[in-house]
Amino acid sequence: MTNIKNWQAPKFTQLTINELYDLLKLRIDIFVVEQTCFYPDLDDHDRHPDTRHFFCYQNGQMTAYLRILPKGLTYQDYISIGRVVIAPSARGTGLGHELMKEALTICEKYFPQDTIKISAQEHLEKFYNKHGFERVSDMYLEDDIPHIGMVKTVKLI
Repeated sequence: MTNIKNWQAPKFTQLTINELYDLLKLRIDIFVVEQTCFYPDLDDHDRHPDTRHFFCYQNGQMTAYLRILPKGLTYQDYISIGRVVIAPSARGTGLGHELMKEALTICEKYFPQDTIKISAQEHLEKFYNKHGFERVSDMYLEDDIPHIGMVKTVKLI
């Protein structure tokens, strides 16, 4: 797989039909099929006017995706990053870290000065720690998968 990536951060109305299909397929392939977790993936947050879909393609395949949600959707006082996913073919390449680094830059651009809160799968705590997130909750079950709340506070200049 080539390292050439085409990073994009469109709003819902800016997604092409193929991009929408690809992101939904990637999310369902991983979260529903691979993790055998049946949950309502289509939750109306995708089409909120301020939601950003962040992803890249490599060799014509969407290999990384996440969405950035404005305040008031998942958390009243925080923006949120969710649906973080890496295609199986791109795992172990550092793409997950690159995805988070690039996404945090997008957060600064579109949501400056906002603190970010995530609901992270508990086994990924150290991954998110490397990107400045700190645990703020005990473990809880979300769709029968252990999760924790994590927050990244922006540094005011």
